[in-house]
Amino acid sequence: MDFLPIFLNIKGARCLVVGGGAIAARKVGLLLGCGARVAVVAPDLGETLAAEKAAGRIEHIAARFAGEHLAGAAVVIAATDDHAVNAAVSRAAKARDLPVNVVDSPELCSFIFPSIVDRSPMIVAVSTGGASPVLARLMRAKLETMIPAAYGRLAQLAHDLRDSVKQHFANPAQRRIFWEKTLGGSFADLVLAGKGAEAERLFGQQLAAAKDEPPRGEVYLVGAGPGNPDLLTFRALKLMQQADVVVHDNLVSPAIVDLCRRDASRIYVGKQRNDHTLRQEEINALLVKLAREGKRVLRLKGGDPFIFGRGGEEIETLSANGISFEVVPGITAAAGVASYSGIPLTHRDYAQACVFVTGHLKDGTMNLDWSGLARPHLTIVFYMGLHGLPVLCKELVAHGLPDTTPAAIVQQGTTNRQRVLIGTLDTLPGLAQDAQLRPPTLIIVGEVVKLHDQLKWFDPASAPDVGSWQKNDKTD
Repeated sequence: MDFLPIFLNIKGARCLVVGGGAIAARKVGLLLGCGARVAVVAPDLGETLAAEKAAGRIEHIAARFAGEHLAGAAVVIAATDDHAVNAAVSRAAKARDLPVNVVDSPELCSFIFPSIVDRSPMIVAVSTGGASPVLARLMRAKLETMIPAAYGRLAQLAHDLRDSVKQHFANPAQRRIFWEKTLGGSFADLVLAGKGAEAERLFGQQLAAAKDEPPRGEVYLVGAGPGNPDLLTFRALKLMQQADVVVHDNLVSPAIVDLCRRDASRIYVGKQRNDHTLRQEEINALLVKLAREGKRVLRLKGGDPFIFGRGGEEIETLSANGISFEVVPGITAAAGVASYSGIPLTHRDYAQACVFVTGHLKDGTMNLDWSGLARPHLTIVFYMGLHGLPVLCKELVAHGLPDTTPAAIVQQGTTNRQRVLIGTLDTLPGLAQDAQLRPPTLIIVGEVVKLHDQLKWFDPASAPDVGSWQKNDKTD
């Protein structure tokens, strides 16, 4: 983030606006709406600000800006059409460590104004950091249609009822869980429908029925998909916002981890090749321990938890220990990466079957049914195969596949860092070595790879930045 989004309480504070025209008037209106005392420095005032002065709502200093005008100011805004004056205001304010905004000059600002969706007491602010104010306004317009005005009533009613909830529950975690259920259920629906009295009666009933006892721990085993945050499921996003603790794998992209609840604890348990932060048995025990402490635990795993993700082992342990759990499937790397690479896993003309294979090396060999894999009209997808690529290509050829069989390797598929190398069983190991590929990667072998040039559609440059992974534990 280039700017830290914060909300300032300026009720009763003196705010200085330099400029007397229409733009300055808009800023003055915002400040007055927040309860500020506004002083305007300008030789002359436009019609709007002149009316504000006549009504006694602002103080007018009829002069050109000087440093002494900053005395006692909490916030400073420069809104003149003279760049030199605006720059002087910025320098003077920054020298006094005062927050300053210069209209249409983000380089001179220490803070910027967002586009605002006002559902007081709930406020939604949208900003592009000054990069594109028009885009921020367009996004605000979308949000205006998505957030009914009644959300203001809902926020105010929730505020009015806070004390009763605080008195009912001794534990803050219990209060948060109660509010999550209440604001996501029938109470909120009634308020938004304008049935405030009925909503309050329902609220009282739900609060009376809620037991003041330690929250019951549970584990959410959630598939994070192949890397692109846009491929998460709705259920995954909901649970990511509810969790008290996030236990995440090495394969989960930073952009996805960032979508989890901000104040949730984060525990990294990723396994890299030959370097396991925690052994699987220790991860299983950790999930049980956290749940027994009454925490809602998000076990966030790359791809799908049940496809080379050892999710089955984890829920076996949870089940044996009587821990409540839920499994949310994710888009596995094979499906996601193949789609974003323009390589269909099946096709009537090329492949009538597809198999997913783990490419883990053991003592320099791969313990696979090579004869079963080296068959025509079959697509083979190798997870964790980058370091064993020369071996798997050699074995497939040795067991009957032509060395001209098309093959692809994809690095960080579905993301802005996606790289696709197309070759054959003979050439792909050399291509991957020359390209110095790093995990996470996925290998696809079969005639369907021929379709890549025709069907590729995804432009990585247009994708959101997902941050950089360390080495991964699942699509090596």
